[in-house]
Amino acid sequence: MDPNSESCSNPGCGCHSQKRAESWDRRQFLKIVGLGTGVLASHAWQAMAGPFSRGDFDRLVPADKKLRPEWVDSLRARGERSLYRGEDLKKIGMPIGGLCAGQVYLGGDGKLWHWDIFNQRISTGAEHYAKPLAPSAPFEQGFGIRIARHGTKEFRPLDSAHWRVVSFIGEYPIGYVEYRDADMPVHVRLEAFSPFIPLNTEDSSLPATLFQFTVRNESATKLELEICGWLENPICLFSSQRRAGQRLNRLTRNRGLLLLECSALDSPADPVQSRPDIVFDDFESPTYQGWTVDGAAFGGGPIEMSKIPAYQGDVGGHGSRVVNSHGSAPGETVEQRDAATGTLTSRSFEIARDYINFLIGGGAHPGKTCMNLVIDGKVVASSTGQNDNHMSAVSWDVRRWSGKTAVIQVVDRETGPWGNVGVDNIVFSDSPHQGNGRLADEADFGTMALAAIDAVRQDYGSTCASSVGDLSSTTEPAVKPFGEKLMGSLARKLELAPGASANATFILAWHMPNLRISRLPPGRHYAIRFATAADVAAYVAKNFNRLSSQTRAWHDTWYDSTLPYWFLD
Repeated sequence: MDPNSESCSNPGCGCHSQKRAESWDRRQFLKIVGLGTGVLASHAWQAMAGPFSRGDFDRLVPADKKLRPEWVDSLRARGERSLYRGEDLKKIGMPIGGLCAGQVYLGGDGKLWHWDIFNQRISTGAEHYAKPLAPSAPFEQGFGIRIARHGTKEFRPLDSAHWRVVSFIGEYPIGYVEYRDADMPVHVRLEAFSPFIPLNTEDSSLPATLFQFTVRNESATKLELEICGWLENPICLFSSQRRAGQRLNRLTRNRGLLLLECSALDSPADPVQSRPDIVFDDFESPTYQGWTVDGAAFGGGPIEMSKIPAYQGDVGGHGSRVVNSHGSAPGETVEQRDAATGTLTSRSFEIARDYINFLIGGGAHPGKTCMNLVIDGKVVASSTGQNDNHMSAVSWDVRRWSGKTAVIQVVDRETGPWGNVGVDNIVFSDSPHQGNGRLADEADFGTMALAAIDAVRQDYGSTCASSVGDLSSTTEPAVKPFGEKLMGSLARKLELAPGASANATFILAWHMPNLRISRLPPGRHYAIRFATAADVAAYVAKNFNRLSSQTRAWHDTWYDSTLPYWFLD
């Protein structure tokens, strides 16, 4: 609407506000209309259509749209690449996994998020265009730079929290991120991508993301530095909440490839224990004896399964009663029951067995529909349902807290869909739940690898210790039980003369073969070609020059065009 026009009959639309119109710069305006940036670089701000009268909208779409000819002409202008900074970085999620290999997003500051590679559906529906997802990651991963100068060593993670100026350009399949800071003597540039080569399906569907860092010394003195990457072992990310097991990290070096491989394995068999199980609560009493009730979600006591709302189906409880925040919450509709919240807090107890076994169902909302183990006021273990009211058997390995005093919390703080939790039959035992099946059959079982290639001067470990904690520099395998964080890292050393630049290239690969989708054959296609994530990384390293050059050739061919950048994007 022309802000000076009086023909609009809706005074609430704001089009009469000249001040508001003038407060929008060109970049903001183009984002509003969805055209990217640079399209109107040669034009002053102006309305693209109109003026209109009320009669123009008697039909949903008027026949004469009154488009300004100069605005239509501007759509054909080449324009400029879209560069994002500041708050815009928080809304960026660029797909950067191989075709049909799971999904990973490259964030605006170069960090990875979304992590839909574990064969657990993560919804990214149309509503997220209006309400974008907030970048989040269920485990730690990242890159950083460590510089030795003036007799000291400084480490900075490569993200927007630690650099004053971070910029992003997304030109699929390559994301470009730059890091600058007046306090730092280097300029860092990242090119991140998965191989994407038209007519080459196999190499375009690799479960891997490549990171090529270019570091330039902008100081007047020689610099010694390291580019390092770290990775928390995420294998069995979801199934580790309900069964025992161990995570294993291993560092290897082979033909110029330095590789951190993350895997998982069953816990070693324990000797036969003679200690009997302790039934902490089977919830067969009509009241919550020994529990403190807060809120309305759980009612006055465990509910008889025969009285649970029919839409929940068979919840799979043990005995006749269960904890169920939909069965006990007030309200007749699902939405009313979702809206009820509350907690159950147990009496304190001493951890006197190796495992806490229980049943849990309901919503998959970490921290909101869950059962927690709390020691010294801190949640040390937590499990949720799987968006399924039928409860699953879960085992917490609590051996590392033997002798500690703890409490159990059952939590329902979710008011939206799947805002409910069900719990039953909490038993302390020296053996985990039986019948969980093989660890190797879990949907999120597999391997992940972080590798550095073309490393003439490399080093193991973690001279790049950072806010993620001390990362082990040993080359010996590291093992920790599920529930304990297991980190690993590797680094590439560089020496740069004043004005010089050098590259450091990393590969992040994954291999999660146990995909199951109804009406489709089980498994991942990439599992036909590769046995582990290390095999994927080795293939990418061996063929890196070809994979990267052909991917860049596709990118350069696409963007070497007279078509407008907004249209190509």
